[in-house]
Amino acid sequence: MTAGANPAYRPDGLKVRAFFGLPVPEALRQELGPYLAACAATAPDFRWVPAANLHLTVRFIGTVERTAIENIADRLAQRSLVEFELALGGVGAFRRGRMVRVVWLQVSSGVEAARELAVQVETECAAVGLTAEPRPFQPHLTLARARARDGAPVPPLPDPPQLDPWRADELVLYRSHLGRAGSVYEPLRTIKLS
Repeated sequence: MTAGANPAYRPDGLKVRAFFGLPVPEALRQELGPYLAACAATAPDFRWVPAANLHLTVRFIGTVERTAIENIADRLAQRSLVEFELALGGVGAFRRGRMVRVVWLQVSSGVEAARELAVQVETECAAVGLTAEPRPFQPHLTLARARARDGAPVPPLPDPPQLDPWRADELVLYRSHLGRAGSVYEPLRTIKLS
């Protein structure tokens, strides 16, 4: 990560692994909990996300100095970020050939609004000198990742529950703590969407 010519960027040496995401409401996480448990029993070659960790990633930052991500959050808080409705649909996957690397739920409503938010976040990431995200943003809710680096075949999964849409009214800057039991996400900042 380079600071570029941004005078507001002051390295402090403290590095964190971070990302911006949209939290999933508690009621929906509770509805998805039994579904995730059923999927884990069906497809043990995948690490299934604990219901408490469910979120829609808007921009994965990676490991950077905390001052840089605080600067991005400050800049985003000064923007007029608009809240929008989100709804989830069917199961999808990111594949490498025949192997599945990530299992997710598609966003069936709010796709364009989520993409617009991602563009605004990307703009502020570029302003502090972060390398641009090379892949186009595809809004989705990650459910599981393959345990094997190259992916794994996924058996037929149960149908996901029908979930009510919700208002995405906040963008959260999360810190990701990696551990043997999996990642733990700590909210560092919440930016209200108006």
